[in-house]
Amino acid sequence: MKPVASMTGFASAARATALGQLTLELRSVNSRFLDLALRMPDELRALEPSVREAIAAQLTRGKVECRMAVGRGPGESSVSLNAAALAQLTALSRQVNAALPSAAPLSTADVLGWPGVVETPGSDSEELRKAVIDAVSEAVSAMIASRQREGTALRDVLIAHCEQIDRIAGQVKARAPELLVAVERKLVERLEQALGSVLSNASTLTREDVSDRIRQEVTLYGLRMDVDEEIKRLTTHVAEVRRVLAAGGPVGRRLDFLMQELNREANTLGSKAAAIEMTNASVELKILIEQMREQIQNLE
Repeated sequence: MKPVASMTGFASAARATALGQLTLELRSVNSRFLDLALRMPDELRALEPSVREAIAAQLTRGKVECRMAVGRGPGESSVSLNAAALAQLTALSRQVNAALPSAAPLSTADVLGWPGVVETPGSDSEELRKAVIDAVSEAVSAMIASRQREGTALRDVLIAHCEQIDRIAGQVKARAPELLVAVERKLVERLEQALGSVLSNASTLTREDVSDRIRQEVTLYGLRMDVDEEIKRLTTHVAEVRRVLAAGGPVGRRLDFLMQELNREANTLGSKAAAIEMTNASVELKILIEQMREQIQNLE
């Protein structure tokens, strides 16, 4: 059985690199598709395609945020200025000052933030790429394990809700004939009262004609109020929910469709309610189905 996974998770990893200590955090929440956002320092920006590929290879759904930071301690590789880039920036600054004498001069932060001015040793090396991808793979694996643990818990919740739906459906199925007979009896009494005046007045209708008409109305009412098909479809959909959960893997979209079908049957059951017991059962079913739907939104 493949594990059922949630789309909510968190993981982190760390690696020593030529740039300093790399720390990486992954966070994910539910989303219809894989929505990946990367927050990484400029010296690692060249590795963005490789990082995206490594994450997308293992995750298929969820809004995922990946944050990277590099901390440098004493004795770690230092940065240096690129003399050629600095000279180019100086020349550009002079041209701007010549054209716009009132322009503000560049600050130290402006200079250091200019692309290429600050050089970081090892930023393009294969060793750095390997360290970053290893950290990404470790964090993704930890996140998958976290999402699977939560998915297992959600699966147990959904199965418990399936048992409650089966219980309610069983109660309705057992009580439906008795409730329908009681309602039909009341309907017969009211029709007889309503049509009694027809017999008392000068009318061509006989008592047999009236009785036949009452039987026809009661039969049609009974057919409209029969909920046997709805109960069968409810139990069939619940069985399919159990099967999908047992098969595991990406189940969110399939279960979301099944919730729509379950809700449709619960609504139909409510529209056919012949007694307050059936109305209450329909309401309970809709509450349970909505609770299941909310949980399923988090499943991959």
